[in-house]
Amino acid sequence: MNVNGVRAAAGKGMLAWLAATEADIVCVQETRATEEQVAAALAPALADGWWLAQAEPESKGRAGVAILSRREPSAVRIGFGSSEFGASGRYLEADFGELTVASVYVHSGDAGTPRQDEKYRFMAELGAYLTARTGDFVVSGDWNIAHTERDLKNWKGNLKSAGFLPDERAWIDQLLAAGYVDVVRALHPGVDGPYSWWSYRGRAFDNDTGWRIDYQLARGDLAARAKQAVVERAAAYDQRWSDHAPVTVQYR
Repeated sequence: MNVNGVRAAAGKGMLAWLAATEADIVCVQETRATEEQVAAALAPALADGWWLAQAEPESKGRAGVAILSRREPSAVRIGFGSSEFGASGRYLEADFGELTVASVYVHSGDAGTPRQDEKYRFMAELGAYLTARTGDFVVSGDWNIAHTERDLKNWKGNLKSAGFLPDERAWIDQLLAAGYVDVVRALHPGVDGPYSWWSYRGRAFDNDTGWRIDYQLARGDLAARAKQAVVERAAAYDQRWSDHAPVTVQYR
């Protein structure tokens, strides 16, 4: 789940959510904090028994990913071997026996700018890494790409917007062709959404004018074991603790 700043989220409801969730592993994006700041913000959850692995962002106040788990991972790796993005705080993976779980935060981008060029470079390197993976593996996070017209409410108005560009959408196609399964879409076929991000501007949340950009892509036997997926949308605007909602998947 993208928490839009872990220190703010902790004070607005994230800690209560962690105390109540039945999830065994929680992938967090956009911590926007140092390792020490993340640990301090989540101290009550860690005292309750959660384990914390994290990748601190090199750019202050941007990015940052983490994995919270009920048991200690057997190994943790930051990045995917990229010289450009190794310290960007955008990719982290942890092993739990035969299972590997990754937390990813893809750039938001900005069509026609160097920010979009950087996003494409990140996608190219990450795509090559993910395609080479084998075994039970799930990469969960904020991909900042709506894959199809069903994945954002106002798709006609965003045909030239970052997050819905043809090359971005084709990249998701390539990951699926390489053996990954978008487990939320597999469990919710043929429906609009379920959206996981709504702008803070206007009445996007109240009108459910959202984007589905938070995915769990799984491969191996794990993908077939996904049995339920829920977007934990807040009951009301003032109960949100991020502009994203947690996307929770249960696996058999």
